[in-house]
Amino acid sequence: MNARLSDYDYDLPSDLIAQRPLPRRDGSRMMVLRRAAQTIEHRQFTELKMLLNSGDLLVLNDTRVLSAKKFSDDGAIEFLFTKRIGSGRWKCLVKPGRKMRLGATSKIDNAILRVEEISPEGERIVSLNEDVDLYAGGSMPLPPYIGRESDAEDERRYQTIFADGPGALAAPTAGLHFTREILDEIPHAFVTLHVGTGTFLPVRSENIRAHRMHPEQFSISPEAAEKIDNAKRTLAVGTTTVRVLESARRQNGKLLPQAGSTDLFICPPYRFRYVDLLFTNFHLPRSTLLMLVCAFAGRDFVLAAYQEAIRERYRFYSYGDCMLIL
Repeated sequence: MNARLSDYDYDLPSDLIAQRPLPRRDGSRMMVLRRAAQTIEHRQFTELKMLLNSGDLLVLNDTRVLSAKKFSDDGAIEFLFTKRIGSGRWKCLVKPGRKMRLGATSKIDNAILRVEEISPEGERIVSLNEDVDLYAGGSMPLPPYIGRESDAEDERRYQTIFADGPGALAAPTAGLHFTREILDEIPHAFVTLHVGTGTFLPVRSENIRAHRMHPEQFSISPEAAEKIDNAKRTLAVGTTTVRVLESARRQNGKLLPQAGSTDLFICPPYRFRYVDLLFTNFHLPRSTLLMLVCAFAGRDFVLAAYQEAIRERYRFYSYGDCMLIL
């Protein structure tokens, strides 16, 4: 049932990919999908509260994006440092890969970096001749469809206002719309999932069931677990929050405070057990994120909504407009 990669494709005009955030975080348009009625409405994000019921709880991902992108001292090589794995040892992605083959060296922050291993997916394990904090002085790792280097505005805007524990390599972008004023008006709780590169790895097999997600670390505090258990309906803000709520351990029907990892890949047909409503941005074609949204609202309905969004010239992807699925 819709297990082919090509079932999740669509054509997007490149001028609809948002390259900059709007002047106001809460200024986005919001497409509202009502699953039961199969209807689509065009609203503004600032109308979110009026579309919710008493007892609804927003659950948001409070991970903080690391300043993980850096260039070699000569500017020839771009590094995305994905994880520190020991003193002077890091995992990273590099561009162009041909310049950093096994044993190759480069200079970064005046330290000598050497490629020790290369994974089948192209991730490098590198060592440095001195223990340098490569996240110090790095820049925001903007996604490649934003065709520019990050700047001072991105340091603020590619981070949610509630970002707390550092560890993500990409922003939980559904959360970028929220202001303190809007959050103060709606009951909410925070969970943490540190978004890694695995969330964005392309699905390479035509049979999507063969795709495997990389594990990502998450945690749920006692306070958040209690709020989520007491909610009448749970509104997950973003696909990362969905994966936390659907992966988390429960005991006698109660959500446990916990820390763990998830490699849950949600695609049709999937039966959601703990997420009642979904707030999300628009996602790339053929992506695991789009597949998750299709599992939640139905592939045909979601792809029809995407076509309407294109006709109505919604702004797409990280800095783009949003969608509320009721």
